Amino acid sequence: MTPDALLSAFTDAVERRDGRSFAQLFTEDGIYHDAFYGSFQGRARIAELIDDWFHRDAKEFRWDMHDPVTDGRMLYTRYVFSYISTFLEAQGRRVMFEGVAIMRLRDGLIADYREVANTGPALLRTGFPAERVAKILERQGEELAGREEAAGHRG
Repeated sequence: MTPDALLSAFTDAVERRDGRSFAQLFTEDGIYHDAFYGSFQGRARIAELIDDWFHRDAKEFRWDMHDPVTDGRMLYTRYVFSYISTFLEAQGRRVMFEGVAIMRLRDGLIADYREVANTGPALLRTGFPAERVAKILERQGEELAGREEAAGHRG
């Protein structure tokens, strides 16, 4: 599958609430590290993320990928992602953020997906109180600090 076809299948499955098809883009032991919900490992859990988490808290997803770059082992792409939040605080507003998707590939499938996303604007647009936004951002910081590549940056 070409990178463009992979990314098209990826975004299409999310938008259609097709967790099964989405999960098939991952290796059996694949991991999806989500900026909001945390890590989901294995196809069953990845399908659950789409069907039972994403679409529980939002609707009318739009996900556009831009400028993909790959060497066959890694795939990087910029994205713009939006949805209508179903959280009471959001009052039906469309929430949008941008990010970069970082995918480690194995045999043409995604073995590891993580993202660097500017989630702050989305969290504010959702209408969460400052304490809840701080808690989410703190968790994101802890996840970064816990990674092996951050070892030399911990104080």
